[in-house]
Amino acid sequence: MRYRTLGSTGILVSEVGFGAWGIGGRTAGNTSYGDTDDTQSLAALRKAFECGMTFFDTSGAYGDGHSEELIGRAFAGRRQDVVIATKAGYDNWTRPPDFSPQAIERSAEASLRRLGTDYLDVLQLHNPPSEVLAAGDVREAVERLVAAGKVRTWGISAKSPQMALEALQQAQTPLIQANFNMMDVRALTSGLLDEVAGRGTAFIARTPLCFGFLSGTIDRRTVFLAGDHRGAWPCTQLDNWIDGASDLLAAVKASPGREGVLVALRFCLSFPAVSTTIPGILRQAEAETNALAGSLGPLPPGAVEAVLAINRNREFFAAPVRAS
Repeated sequence: MRYRTLGSTGILVSEVGFGAWGIGGRTAGNTSYGDTDDTQSLAALRKAFECGMTFFDTSGAYGDGHSEELIGRAFAGRRQDVVIATKAGYDNWTRPPDFSPQAIERSAEASLRRLGTDYLDVLQLHNPPSEVLAAGDVREAVERLVAAGKVRTWGISAKSPQMALEALQQAQTPLIQANFNMMDVRALTSGLLDEVAGRGTAFIARTPLCFGFLSGTIDRRTVFLAGDHRGAWPCTQLDNWIDGASDLLAAVKASPGREGVLVALRFCLSFPAVSTTIPGILRQAEAETNALAGSLGPLPPGAVEAVLAINRNREFFAAPVRAS
């Protein structure tokens, strides 16, 4: 595993981190990846750490706090060895978000309890609208948590790359998170990656496998579990991603499965502005494969250009992109 610094925060993280939305388990509606097994989730967390992953990204909304509880259990006694990022704004997906200063502080305290720790490495505002970022009291609430030693640094997990760019320019945050993968290069084309590089801002690349489609193993026969958010996407979008993944993997000469996963992660790591990328992980085998990408380095420039060339001539979204 290789390591990078989170922007100018001084916090060192693994190039490949652990996206912990899925391990939270099933939540109301199509807002998760379906039912999970805690024993399996804990084993995946510990295997990821054994393989060199030190960065774990979660939220109080993931499993209504259950994802945080599992991370706390997995790393009890070795808290100093991992970097934990969580989010404030949503407590669960059934209620509207609350970005009031009081709610942000309550959310941070609840996360601390569930994680079994006295500090958060990163606290991100979870998909905040622009009017929230314009309110000075929100930033003051986060900075109070930093001053109290309860949060090391803060950032914004944005709904889209364009919103991430606007949020970065508006809020001057030291860290930003947004979608970036071989079928979603908006972070590059919008100028977001240039902006974070110029500012020394940390950038967390979310959905590097495009919800698993870039593995190349999802096809038109795939049936998603009850509660899996992918089952709620329009068929036109699912078909677009299935076909797109096939074409992209062929362009970089990667087979579906393990090889496809490695190529997709290495694509994200081919951009120095990316501090870390956080594939969702549910099982030990996934942790091992994803971690391997962190030791292989960036893709060859020719492969990166092949991906970008396809994106210049193809639209991979038949519907608005959802955020996690």
